[in-house]
Amino acid sequence: MMATELSELIYDWNTAGKNALVPTRPVAVTDETLRDGLQSPSVRDPSIEDKVRILHLLNTLGVEQADIGLPGASPRAHADVERLCREIAANKMAIHPYCAARTVEADIKPVIDVAHTTGVDLEVAMFLGSSQIRRYTEGWTIDFLVRTTEKAVSYAVAAGLPVTFVTEDTSRTDPETVRRIFRTAIDCGATAVIATDTVGHATPEGAQRLVRFMREVIGRDRVRLEWHGHRDRGLGLANALAAAAAGADAIHGTILGIGERSGNAETDLILVNLQMLGCISRDLSPLKELCETVSRATGVAIPPSHPVFGADAFRTATGVHAAAIVKAFQKNDAALADAVYCSVPARLFGCEQIIEIGPMSGRSNVQFWCSRHGVEYNEQIADRIFKRAKASNHVLSHEEILSAISG
Repeated sequence: MMATELSELIYDWNTAGKNALVPTRPVAVTDETLRDGLQSPSVRDPSIEDKVRILHLLNTLGVEQADIGLPGASPRAHADVERLCREIAANKMAIHPYCAARTVEADIKPVIDVAHTTGVDLEVAMFLGSSQIRRYTEGWTIDFLVRTTEKAVSYAVAAGLPVTFVTEDTSRTDPETVRRIFRTAIDCGATAVIATDTVGHATPEGAQRLVRFMREVIGRDRVRLEWHGHRDRGLGLANALAAAAAGADAIHGTILGIGERSGNAETDLILVNLQMLGCISRDLSPLKELCETVSRATGVAIPPSHPVFGADAFRTATGVHAAAIVKAFQKNDAALADAVYCSVPARLFGCEQIIEIGPMSGRSNVQFWCSRHGVEYNEQIADRIFKRAKASNHVLSHEEILSAISG
């Protein structure tokens, strides 16, 4: 059976009607791992060597844009951003870099300096709080926000920088404030705008309503519209896909979802889902290495249950599940083995189906393990392994299985 014939075996409710979360236009991916991702209090700021490796992997995967840092934050941040820009130039990378900045000259000037020093087309993404709750807390008026926007955007444009304008907490900001601030930024020369769900407040429906409204704000202007969302309610990925379906030109994420509080939408899972939805078609096998590199560089462990790239994503010790996978393998059909108890094709992402032996296992688990490890299977060996497994409260290690076999 060819992999394309699996459609004859699966009734797909996702495509049975109109899918509100499937983008109908090209959508780019923007990775924020090296800036927003590093705002998590639990991460380690990676070495510049690790940042360079992460940047190369993002480029290899076809990620269109990357936020490479906030150079105004510190001398080290400035030096790292400059090094990353030189790496992009030297290797003629396709990935487009930009830097974050507050709407103050002290933050924007370092971005200008790096752009002029390296000759890289470096974009500045300047952010400003906009929601009523933030304005009340800070004592800001809408007029103050408009003046701040006008001054900051005009300063960067005059220096020759492409400007992306970002309002923080857009998902909790009233329509008139959204319209007035973004129109000011666009009229002053911003060529891209980002609607943000800074505290993970949005639902997929809310994300779509906001993006559609933003399309009205942009009007006929040739301005890029992007979505940046967090996952405080666990909706980051769904919101990103919903925003793309509603008309966002790019959606943001971080590898493994690292970031402030509960983190951001996961870049790795955004790519996986865009691939499975048919929105992109590329080799995503380097994604596993990218996740492992980010994990090691930041000190953030990959949860075993993390989709696709967690240790348990394609691993089972349950008898019923293992039996079905084994039967699929016995048909010499890797696609069938990937699909019978899984929705994601492991082989497309540099992974494979793994069958373990534990207290909930059946004889299929034992037989499969023996065949994969060159052990001659017989009932005596099976009984020994079963006895050890059923008395255990965990999946047996390789050493424990060998010990059970030797008696």
